[in-house]
Amino acid sequence: MRVLNAPPVADVPTPAFVPGPPGTAITIRGLTKYFAGWPLYQDFNLDIPKHKIVSVFGPNGCGKSTLINMIAGLIPIDGGQILFDGKSLADTKIGYVFQNYREAMFPWMRTIDNIAYPLVIEGRSKPELDRRMEELVASFDVKFDLNRYPYELSGGQQQTASIMRALAPNPEVLFLDEPFSALDFEMTLFIREKLQEVFMQTGTTMMLVSHDLEEAVYLADEVLLLTKRPTSVAEILRYGDPRPRTVATLTEPSFIHAKKRSLEIFQREVRR
Repeated sequence: MRVLNAPPVADVPTPAFVPGPPGTAITIRGLTKYFAGWPLYQDFNLDIPKHKIVSVFGPNGCGKSTLINMIAGLIPIDGGQILFDGKSLADTKIGYVFQNYREAMFPWMRTIDNIAYPLVIEGRSKPELDRRMEELVASFDVKFDLNRYPYELSGGQQQTASIMRALAPNPEVLFLDEPFSALDFEMTLFIREKLQEVFMQTGTTMMLVSHDLEEAVYLADEVLLLTKRPTSVAEILRYGDPRPRTVATLTEPSFIHAKKRSLEIFQREVRR
């Protein structure tokens, strides 16, 4: 339908971008995302600090994975701005660990070639590739054969390789979408420990999505608690127990308090 002589639509000025406080890694302003005509995120604002692990937790359907996928550029946004330390995504080096490690790895490549792939894309030299692979193998204390194909490895070994691949180019920000959900408990404990070691060595900013509240609090410096949709920030809970955190951490009063408070906020939002 064509409307003749319609009055001109006034341009709506874009709000000025307000940067985050000093020490902000990711600044999100006015983030908007619709699904099937309904808002999931609408005018959503958030500052993610540098050199911290931020766990994302909230009710089912609130868009936890969608949030980090939008920040990482895997899902388009309908409005708003996202900057990484004042830069665009294109100018930022990120790593991403997917929940489904079986589909994340290239099955026709050896595991070692999967891990090195981001460095090949960057055009690194063979000596640089070899040196970085040696560093990662030592850091993760790899005991399995990286010359095997991913489908020849156990699930935990595949996810370990996926994390090594995400870390290979030394990303500024590492995104992890439920990286432990398909792992057995023994392997979950192992990878939690290795992630903490990497974080303590490098200070890489990390955003972790989890459906396990204990896991979310245990790994986090900050727990980002979300509301039901349209999603907003319910509360940001800071948790400062020293690292490395161990099984003993789970019985510390500070951990118990942080978990209890997170659960209270979660239940409040679910019941709304």
